[in-house]
Amino acid sequence: MIRRAAVADLFYAGNAKALRPQVEELLLKGDEKTVAVGAVVPHAGYLYSGGVAGAVYARLDAPESCVVLGPNHTGLGAAAAIMTSGTWETPLREVAIDTELARAILDRSRVLEEDDRAHRKEHAIEVQLPFLQVLFPDLPFVPICLMSHEYGACRDVGQAVAETISASRKRVLVIASTDMSHYVSRELAERKDRMAIDAILDLDPERLHATVLRERISMCGFHPATAMLIAAKALGATRAELVRYATSGDVTKDYSSVVGYAGLIIR
Repeated sequence: MIRRAAVADLFYAGNAKALRPQVEELLLKGDEKTVAVGAVVPHAGYLYSGGVAGAVYARLDAPESCVVLGPNHTGLGAAAAIMTSGTWETPLREVAIDTELARAILDRSRVLEEDDRAHRKEHAIEVQLPFLQVLFPDLPFVPICLMSHEYGACRDVGQAVAETISASRKRVLVIASTDMSHYVSRELAERKDRMAIDAILDLDPERLHATVLRERISMCGFHPATAMLIAAKALGATRAELVRYATSGDVTKDYSSVVGYAGLIIR
C-alpha cells in the first residue's frame, strides 16, 4: 500500500524541486549533533512551525529507525491506529514503513489496531517525513496515530514502543508530533505552554497529561507526547532540553490569537 501525500502544497511545498531547499533552509547549520531517545516537534505549516521543527531535527544524530506518534485531527479510523506495512509518499519520494518494528509494537499493545483510515488525511505525521528524508535518506519509520486521550492508552502504547525497541537493539528515535496552545493570546499561550513544557523537561508523563487536562491547554498532541515520554523513560532517558519555542504570531504579527510551537529533545 502507498499512503499518498495529503497536505503537499498546503503545509509544505508540493514538488521536490521546491521542497528540498525549503527543508534545507529550515535546518539550522552548525549545531552539535546528539543521540536522542525522543523528540517533540510541531506539525503546522512550515511557514509557521518549520523553524522550530528544523531546529530540533538539525540536532539529531542519525537513528536506524523512527517511530512517529501523532494525534488524530480528522476523527477517522481507530482510536489508536498503526500501519505495519507499505510506504508513505512525499514529493521527495516514498518512505518505507519498518514492518518488523511496527508488527512487534502491535503485538505488544492491547489498544493499537492495524488501520490505515486514521492516517489517510492526517497531517501530523506526514509533515515530519520531509525533514527525516533530507537528513536521513532511506530511514524507515513506524506511524502511530492516537485519537484516544486516556492515560491508560498512552501508557499501553508507550510501553509497547519501549519494549519493542529494547528487544530490537536498533537505535530508534521516538518522535511526538504536537502543536501547543491554539488560538489564544500570545501571553496566555506562553504561560500555559510553559506548564506543559516544564512537565516534559522533568520527564513526567503523568504530570504532563494531568496538567493539560486540568489547565485546559489546547495542546493537540499531548497524548502522543505522553506516550513518547513513557517510552523514553523506559528506555533510560535522563534529561530533556527545550530547543526552541515560538508562536504563529512571530510570523503573522497578530498576537491576539496564536498557536504555540515547542521543540524538545529527550536523551
